[in-house]
Amino acid sequence: MDYDRNKVLLLELQRAAGTGPEWASCKLGIFICLTCSGIHRNLPEISRVKSLRLDFWESSLIEFMRNHGNLWAKAKYEAKVPPYYYIPKSRDCMVLREQWIRAKYERGEFLDTRVCQDPCSAGSREGCLWKRGKVHRQFQKRQFVLSAREGVMKYYCKESKGPKAVISIGTLNAMFQVEKIGHSHGLQITYITDGQIRNLFVYHESGKEIVDWFNAIRAARYHYLRITFPNVPEPELIPRITRNFVKEGYMEKTGPKDAFAQGQVYIGRRDEGYEVRGDLPQKVCMKKKKPVITLVTPVREFVFICENDRKQKEWMDALNGVITQL
Repeated sequence: MDYDRNKVLLLELQRAAGTGPEWASCKLGIFICLTCSGIHRNLPEISRVKSLRLDFWESSLIEFMRNHGNLWAKAKYEAKVPPYYYIPKSRDCMVLREQWIRAKYERGEFLDTRVCQDPCSAGSREGCLWKRGKVHRQFQKRQFVLSAREGVMKYYCKESKGPKAVISIGTLNAMFQVEKIGHSHGLQITYITDGQIRNLFVYHESGKEIVDWFNAIRAARYHYLRITFPNVPEPELIPRITRNFVKEGYMEKTGPKDAFAQGQVYIGRRDEGYEVRGDLPQKVCMKKKKPVITLVTPVREFVFICENDRKQKEWMDALNGVITQL
């Protein structure tokens, strides 16, 4: 009798909270999704996972869930999340989601009693990361130094006295690329030097360490943006800190050199005259018989050559997705 009654009460609490997941942490008093439940199971000292439908819930646990809940937990454990700290979404990689959960509930990094670091201090970090080489594509340990105050990130090789590269925070971007790098903690660092886009592929054995590096880069970027654009509202700055690429890869471009900085092409809305086509513009001929993409803009048409039909479709889908979402 208590089993059925408590199950009904629990599902009522779930519906009242507006959550869909059918799992919960009865130690924290929160409802969680299936993926997060796996992470919580690895934190037995602070969390205990139960199924809403399959497990028996004692009346005392029902009362505990009633007195706590997700909003209560958010107010307590996310009281002081810095504006630059990346809060992962459901589609983000596991290391981001795990370290977010551990930072909140295991380490209590965002409790109201904590003192928040200013972005300049948080954006300064020094340590070793495993970096993939250009030639043999083997990973080697390299020393990295990030300084929000100086506005640069540097890395050093063992054999060199000075930095191998000095990267301006103004062009710096970082995003996790687990499959591309082949490591569950793989981070891609992108920057621009001499008008060319460069990439560094790095990882660290520790999930906490690589996520701390990621958020340190975000803190440095946030510090840079606040100084560079003092009048821009914070909600407009946050999306500019770092960004995930919709798609990344190589296409061969035809035609004259662009007037845009670093070969960038602005993509607008379809109703503004932007269009993606899978053929050549009129009066344009090519010797190479490969799949092409024509990006139509109000100013001119850009023609790109793809490696194969699959790549053409992937790029057209990505470009059309941008045009229709704007």
